[in-house]
Amino acid sequence: MVPSIDYLDSFVNVVSVQLKHSCSSEMKLFCLILLIINGITVSRSEQYEVVGPSDPVLAVAGEDVILSCSVKPLMSVVDMRVEWSRPDLRGSVVHLYEEHEDKNTDQSQYRGRTKLNLQELQRGNASLKLSSVQVSDEGRYMCFIQSKFWFDDTTVDVKVEAVGSPPVITVDGFDDSGGLRLQCESEGWYPEPVLEWLDSEGVRLSSETTDTHRGTDRFSVKHTITVHHRDDKIHCRVKLRHHMLETLIIGSSNMFNSWKTPVNLISVIVVVIVIAGIAGLLIAVFFHKNRELSRDFHFLQSQKSHIQDVITYLRKHKVNVILDADTAHPHLIMSSDGKQLRYEEIRLERVDWEEEQNDKFDKYLTVLGKEGFYTGCFYYEVQVKGQTVWDLGVARESTKKKGSIDMNILSGYWTTGLRYEKYLHLSYDSSEVLFSMKTKPQRVGVFVDYEKGQVSFYDVDSSSHIYSYADQSFNEKIYPFLSLGYKSNDNSTALVICDDY
Repeated sequence: MVPSIDYLDSFVNVVSVQLKHSCSSEMKLFCLILLIINGITVSRSEQYEVVGPSDPVLAVAGEDVILSCSVKPLMSVVDMRVEWSRPDLRGSVVHLYEEHEDKNTDQSQYRGRTKLNLQELQRGNASLKLSSVQVSDEGRYMCFIQSKFWFDDTTVDVKVEAVGSPPVITVDGFDDSGGLRLQCESEGWYPEPVLEWLDSEGVRLSSETTDTHRGTDRFSVKHTITVHHRDDKIHCRVKLRHHMLETLIIGSSNMFNSWKTPVNLISVIVVVIVIAGIAGLLIAVFFHKNRELSRDFHFLQSQKSHIQDVITYLRKHKVNVILDADTAHPHLIMSSDGKQLRYEEIRLERVDWEEEQNDKFDKYLTVLGKEGFYTGCFYYEVQVKGQTVWDLGVARESTKKKGSIDMNILSGYWTTGLRYEKYLHLSYDSSEVLFSMKTKPQRVGVFVDYEKGQVSFYDVDSSSHIYSYADQSFNEKIYPFLSLGYKSNDNSTALVICDDY
């Protein structure tokens, strides 16, 4: 933080003029000291600090992200120069604003994907919206703000994650010992993901072969395993630090037997055909039969069928969620059974509100469940049909409720929600990561595995996975979390906790 060159030149000129016209020769030194002190005072009045997030910002490829940057103390930056650049890419201009307009002729790879909010500039907020994030956007960004007399900058580190395709499990026949060979593969990930096999108890299984390939900017992975259990659920999980996709295959004695019979039959055919000397026909029959059996088995690999099986399994962990009025924002109205939640613009007056407000949300239109959990698994479903702003998930018991809240993972919130026709999940800082969905969820399932540190969300009606937080650390009791947004909600539709399953 130093005064600009223009300011120093102006100050020198002012000092010279003042010395010439206002001070006698005997008083010049004294006048000079006074003018310098005055100049420093003026300089300090123009000083500001440019600040950004202390932690790296997570961006998801294909979605939008906000890179935070503002000045302290708060003042308008409309008349200042605001420049976003990439110091790790020499000469890379991300966005330039000066003389009250955007000047982005030298943007290169960012052309048409960046935006400053002019209204926010008046409030000292020079945060940059970066749309349609690419893997190549990962790196360090500099936010530089210059006024007539001062300038400062801050840097923002951006980490990009690209979520690949759902893992696909294929069956590759039996080995000599009778074990069923399975192969799991997925592509389109960044950075390099971890692929894991797990049994029905969540115990990791060792992959026999692993293959990782890096394309232009994405990774693909392929692992194989041999299963000997007759009745089991085998999971293939592909994950990054903040994202995870999982596929389930259900093994059974009938499946093993139905596969063994054709394989044994093929072995007999092999012997007969080899004796007849028609080896080429053997190969054709084997692979044709193998493809037919694979197609018969693909219903377990269908993503919709898979999620239906998963939801059926998760519903076994159903809990009876009743909303806790003692934590609810005063504008929230709940049904007598604690199962429905809606917004009412007229404040709900309570005699004990002022005394108990430390235990209630007073900015976010939020309420917690009455019962918390500190072990095991639990699952609940909420009808969100017709509501345009909502959040669901879980929150720590010790989370702050009153006043402005940093709604993020570090503060103890794991949620997904809907804003402005976009869905979102939380990051480790205060930014929200937006993403799109092919269908609009009408009923959302929330599943928590406390020991594994996993929170997952499902679109129940379309049998699709929405989002998962993996490898989290709870360390205290966590509670179901429902919200209708921040401060107000123009939609009177209620959120309904479902019990009809």
